[in-house]
Amino acid sequence: MIITIQEKQFDTANITQLYPAAVVKTGHEDETTQVSLEWLDVEAKGKVEVVGFGIFIHIGKEEKHTFMFDTKEEMYEEIGYIASQLK
Repeated sequence: MIITIQEKQFDTANITQLYPAAVVKTGHEDETTQVSLEWLDVEAKGKVEVVGFGIFIHIGKEEKHTFMFDTKEEMYEEIGYIASQLK
């Protein structure tokens, strides 16, 4: 099955990981890292600086694609679009 995310197509048979996450600053220069949305909501409680939100796709071990959003709502809208394609 082929899904489209922001005009880029992926064969679901090749996707090894597909997940949403928040991207936060680590505190070391301009370095950022991904954290789970649950951790951000439950544990972070304003203790980290959120840079944005992303949908991350891994194709095998080497190929990775990142789709970034300014707000969680924009990311959730795209997640809804992905889910509608999988029905």
